[in-house]
Amino acid sequence: MTLFVAGFPGDFDDTDLKEMFELYGEIKSARFVRDKMTRRSKGFGFVEMANKLEAIETMNALNGVTIKGKKILVQKSEDKPNDGFNRQDRPDRDRPDRDRPDNRRFKKW
Repeated sequence: MTLFVAGFPGDFDDTDLKEMFELYGEIKSARFVRDKMTRRSKGFGFVEMANKLEAIETMNALNGVTIKGKKILVQKSEDKPNDGFNRQDRPDRDRPDRDRPDNRRFKKW
């Protein structure tokens, strides 16, 4: 089961996160989301636990706990929504409407 965690201080890293959650059960992975430019933690991330029951107990135990003056959030991670544009949805090159000048179906980005 994957847990969404948020509200952590910026000086927490993936190792700190994993060590914190290992106290409650087996961890498959623990990672913070990082800024692409600075590579600094954004203060939220995901913890994947091997056992669903342990994950629920961990969620109940840690949700709302204060760390370094910040209240953390621990909840079940929702599935990533489909953004509506998959590789299969791309227009074919040989479509007849592709060459029409009034084709406003695709906007420039």
